[in-house]
Amino acid sequence: MAAARAGGGKGPAPVELWNPPDCGDMDMVIRADGTWTYMGTPITRPALVKLFASVLAREGERFVLKTPVEKVGITVEDAPFLAVDMAVEAGAAEHGPRGATLVFRTNLDDVVRCGPGHQLRFAHGAGEGEVVPYLHVRRGLEARLSRAVHLDLMELGEVREEGGVPMFGVASGGLFFPILPAAELGLD
Repeated sequence: MAAARAGGGKGPAPVELWNPPDCGDMDMVIRADGTWTYMGTPITRPALVKLFASVLAREGERFVLKTPVEKVGITVEDAPFLAVDMAVEAGAAEHGPRGATLVFRTNLDDVVRCGPGHQLRFAHGAGEGEVVPYLHVRRGLEARLSRAVHLDLMELGEVREEGGVPMFGVASGGLFFPILPAAELGLD
């Protein structure tokens, strides 16, 4: 996998193939700002964080570190990854004239091309009309877009009709991801 090699690692482990015994939970937390901690102390070695991330899995609402011989639960405050960079890759013929693909890089150097299998979703934020964007990275694990990337994403927004309703959203990889009704933004 080119993206994994570019990040200096071997990529994520095949955790979906392993069925080890559950050994309970440990005091490891992935904070909302992307910091990994163990017993309240930040893990400052990037290679160690990438190693843990390579065996991270989601089982329902629970996040676990999974090896062939054991799995342990950890706490994730928001999403396990942050999308810290975004680029627009030129459109491919199969996606039509507006076939550009948004390419994101996470805080752990995963490169994700937004489209089928790697969708964007938008959760309601605390304020009226506020949205929090997330990108599916792998195996049910998401990256929350950093504020800067979120703002860059909104600049690419357009209005399209979805189910008879004008929606503000973004297109990538041949898909359109609605964010809010255009009327809520005064764009109708």
